[in-house]
Amino acid sequence: MRRSLWPPSRVRAAVRGVPVTVLLTAVFLAVGAARAMGWGVRGMAVTPHSFPNRWWAALTCALWPQDVSSFLLGAVLLLTAGVVAERRLGPWRFTAAAMGAHVASVLASSALAYGLRAAGGAWSSQLLRHSFAGPGAMALGALMAATAGMGALWRRRIRLAVLALTALLLLYGGSLTDMVRFLAAVAGLALGPALHGRAPRLWPAGVSRRESRTLIAVAVAAAAVGPVIAGMQPHAAGPLAVLHLVFTGLQPVDPEAVQSLCSDPSMARRCAAALLQQRAGAGAVFMAVLPTVLLLLLAEGIRRGRRAAWAGAVVLECALAVIASVDIIAALAPAGPDTAAAQGLGAVHVGTFRNKLALILPLLTPALLAGLLLATRAHFTVSAPRGTYRRLAARLAGTAAALGLVYFGAGLALAGQFSDPPQAPQLLADLPDRFLPLAYLTDTPPAFVPEALPATVLYEGVGILFWAAAGALALGTFLKPPGGGQAGDRERAALLLSGSGRSCSLQWMTTWAGNRYWFTPDGAGYIAYRPCAGVALALGPPVCPPEKEQEELARFAAYAAANGWTPCLYAVPEHTRATAAALGWADVQIAEDAVLDLDALDFTGGRHQSTRTSLNRGRREGIRAHWTTYAGATLNEREQIQEISEEWIADKGMPEMGFTLGGTEEMKDPAVRLLLARDTRGTVHAVSSWLPIHDRGTITGWTLDFMRRRSDGFRPAIEFLIASAALDLKAEGFHILSLSGAPLARSGPGPSQGSALDTALGWLGSLLEPAYGFRTLHAFKARFHPRWEALHLAYPDPAALPAIATALTRAYLPHPSPTEQFGLARRLAAGLLHRLAAPGLSRRPRGA
Repeated sequence: MRRSLWPPSRVRAAVRGVPVTVLLTAVFLAVGAARAMGWGVRGMAVTPHSFPNRWWAALTCALWPQDVSSFLLGAVLLLTAGVVAERRLGPWRFTAAAMGAHVASVLASSALAYGLRAAGGAWSSQLLRHSFAGPGAMALGALMAATAGMGALWRRRIRLAVLALTALLLLYGGSLTDMVRFLAAVAGLALGPALHGRAPRLWPAGVSRRESRTLIAVAVAAAAVGPVIAGMQPHAAGPLAVLHLVFTGLQPVDPEAVQSLCSDPSMARRCAAALLQQRAGAGAVFMAVLPTVLLLLLAEGIRRGRRAAWAGAVVLECALAVIASVDIIAALAPAGPDTAAAQGLGAVHVGTFRNKLALILPLLTPALLAGLLLATRAHFTVSAPRGTYRRLAARLAGTAAALGLVYFGAGLALAGQFSDPPQAPQLLADLPDRFLPLAYLTDTPPAFVPEALPATVLYEGVGILFWAAAGALALGTFLKPPGGGQAGDRERAALLLSGSGRSCSLQWMTTWAGNRYWFTPDGAGYIAYRPCAGVALALGPPVCPPEKEQEELARFAAYAAANGWTPCLYAVPEHTRATAAALGWADVQIAEDAVLDLDALDFTGGRHQSTRTSLNRGRREGIRAHWTTYAGATLNEREQIQEISEEWIADKGMPEMGFTLGGTEEMKDPAVRLLLARDTRGTVHAVSSWLPIHDRGTITGWTLDFMRRRSDGFRPAIEFLIASAALDLKAEGFHILSLSGAPLARSGPGPSQGSALDTALGWLGSLLEPAYGFRTLHAFKARFHPRWEALHLAYPDPAALPAIATALTRAYLPHPSPTEQFGLARRLAAGLLHRLAAPGLSRRPRGA
């Protein structure tokens, strides 16, 4: 017997979990059915005029459908958002959030409608005429309140989606319903922390570079789609609705105005343009919204961090800003003699200063977006493989030439199907216009227009085919694996490293993006470096045969000097420090590498009690260590990895560091292994990534890079993962497990202990401890009782130390935003005050 997908027990359990949502949905459906049959009281919707006499409408409108479309949308929104929110909040808090956000948004919208009346304009008068009804405000308000209890990734995604959509509809559509829903979402945001029993966050949470790109892409896409929404709504009166005059040719055409215009023989060419716009088909609509289509494609590239997409968006937004400035000048100019006819065709003319200001401010939007893109240019560093855009330009030129020949030849053959049969010179002169959007052609009446279907397909199809091909080709470049000028060098470096004669735990980091490469003259080795602040900051020892290390290091120093850089070796082991010292370089210990020798590893005895406890507790609670790669992980596991990472960044509220500290982008390398702490339900409690250590072409060990855990998950998950990794890798036959090093932290005095530089580094380490917890991390690694190997900073010129410090700061914090800089300064100030209050703190044993 076939088993039902929804057995009664499962339905009852689902209903018991969201009783308020089920009740509200049932009432709303019943009211909608009653109204469809003509039963019930009419006039239950709320308007700004409902107060104070019909105050009860603020409550009754919540479950009152206005029409069929709002009834269906309201039911779906209430079920989906209500189920999610009530499961998070519980029935009582869900009810408080839903009703509180609904009532607050209705009252605030009514007050704003009256407040905007003083400013005048179509928007305020339209708000006062509109009404609102439906459960949309309740559902959105409760959903936004529930996000306060979600993880950072889904919290940010839901808030971004809801706020972007509601703000988009408000700014461009401008109806009372749009305003109520947007304010309900804002009210839900304010209620969320209070309902969860905590104070609201007074400053933005930290955002990774990946999420920053997503936010910027959404801003670009929303600003592109909004004008189309306004152009498709005949009564759109939002504050930015006028932007559809800049982006599109979707302007309302009054048939009576067209008839009046065409009755004047002197306006024949304007009549032809009006008729072309009036009967614009699907092809003309596509060309009308072409700027929006291009910006949406570029937004996808921006989301992926593509430099070319960023540049294209900047150019397009600047072009739209120039066009908008022309429209501003035209709006401020006195109206011409054909004002009446132009107004009938949808043009905008303003007279009072207030109305002029209401037109000018929206038209500045493209300039503001261009400024946003320029201010965030550091986030977009991903390049396509070399030669990608040269090939793209050649293909576009070939496509344009081929379509031009088709238009010219077919145009001559179909000349009789145009209003004024064109000759060859006219076709050639008209050809560039076939590739331009409709919005930029209506001001210049066409010399001829098509009158039959074949001519219309030719006339409109040339531009469609070209821009469709251009969009597909451009999108293909964004989907290509990242490349750029260093892509081949990185692949070459990875091959050399795999066959290196000497292993080092941090050397796989030299294959990360952001490094440049100096290859030895014989091509058998390399040094990875980053030029910044006049310093060639090299990571790790030279990758070359041990007997050639001093020779190659001297050559690299000469290469750096020839380019005006000071060479500097960062995080090098003892043998490289000695090599640099033989060349007369100075050095200072800056970290320690925690190494576990797997051959002798045995988590027995009293000193490993906490490690055994973590392993045993994990097994009892159903936690298992699961090895995979990023490509081999399931989509659900990848989503959870991103969620854990974003939650960690948001809770820290600090800039995401780079250089020797990898993130989610670095774990996508196929050579990197992931170890997940996963329970029986598939929930990922923690994630760690492991970099290979090569020795003479063989992987002999692994280095811990990325490790983050879920805040509300299995607490000792990281210790569980490290211990599981050690045992599993030992069983696989590997010899070394490096837990990597924590900067500015060590277990005991180094060889330069007592020097002024070492004292300064110790003071800096204690200052940064409240912000980044390097010493806490070092103490955590000490639980596994590793063998400590010193890592040094080697430099030839002590006078370059200030520049080296600047280079290290830029390497670890490449692109901090102003908000992140403020957060870092706040943490550093707290650390400084703590250190001044307890000066003996720095003299306590470190790593204990």
